[in-house]
Amino acid sequence: MDRDRMKAAAAVAAVDEVVSGMVLGLGTGSTAAHAVREIGLRLEDGRLANVSGVPTSIATEELSRQVGIPLIDPGSASIDLAIDGADEIAPDLALTKGGGGALLREKVIAAAATRFAVISDDSKLVQALGSTFDIPVEIAQFGLGITLVALSELGSPQLRGGDDPFVSDNGNYIVDLAVAPIGVPAAFDRALQAIPGVLATGLFVGIAHVAYVAGAAGVRRIDALGSG
Repeated sequence: MDRDRMKAAAAVAAVDEVVSGMVLGLGTGSTAAHAVREIGLRLEDGRLANVSGVPTSIATEELSRQVGIPLIDPGSASIDLAIDGADEIAPDLALTKGGGGALLREKVIAAAATRFAVISDDSKLVQALGSTFDIPVEIAQFGLGITLVALSELGSPQLRGGDDPFVSDNGNYIVDLAVAPIGVPAAFDRALQAIPGVLATGLFVGIAHVAYVAGAAGVRRIDALGSG
């Protein structure tokens, strides 16, 4: 099974948690797109009804409309379940996210959801965050140089896009922060958030309830401690 098929299998497993009447947080990226398409398919064939979504990016909004998922504004109803991918998944389900540049919106929706399900293939499993992927950090454009200096105290920051910076859907820049494997992600996240120019970090700690991780042998479910 190739990686894309693994991602699709994990997405199907997560969408099995969706029941009619739910409000869903819809993630961003290639893996989350599989879940969005699966939800649309189930709405079309009648397996689901009266489901609405809150997208985490303009791209996800466009895809959701294409597959027929009704959308609502954030805050207009409580979110029952958010489904999204991850760039790294630690054993306790702490995550690195933001490879697609939607980390601020993704974190807002994931944190607001009653339940947050992560989907991935098994290449994303790590023992410590920062081992295989730089930590994305969404920052204000104002004071860029000051923020980069502050971030350099915690790692090696690179402005995504370089001389032609990537701009998020929120009008902000993304910095990819190369770090040594992180021993205590919650503490590192607090240190990042203490920098005034930082608006959101790609460290999602204590937010995910379950992960559906696909590999050659099939999809494995990993529950966060205390979740089920």
